[in-house]
Amino acid sequence: MRLMIDWRQYITHDPAVLRGKATVAGTRMPVDLVLHKLADGLAVADILADYPSLSVESVQACLAYAADLAAGEQTIDLVSGHAQ
Repeated sequence: MRLMIDWRQYITHDPAVLRGKATVAGTRMPVDLVLHKLADGLAVADILADYPSLSVESVQACLAYAADLAAGEQTIDLVSGHAQ
């Protein structure tokens, strides 16, 4: 089994950049934009072609960041929209 990339080396939260939204370090690229592109079915190669400031590792870091967030989040009732 391969170890997951340490997203802390690639993801930052800076209040001066996009109001502290999680971004890829050294860019103004929001992590959620990268995740949405992946969820929409874009290949990593296509994302890298569209956003040359990203690297394969930074895209993997976005996934690792999301995995860590999902592991610690509360569940949301999809019918009511309330946290459980």
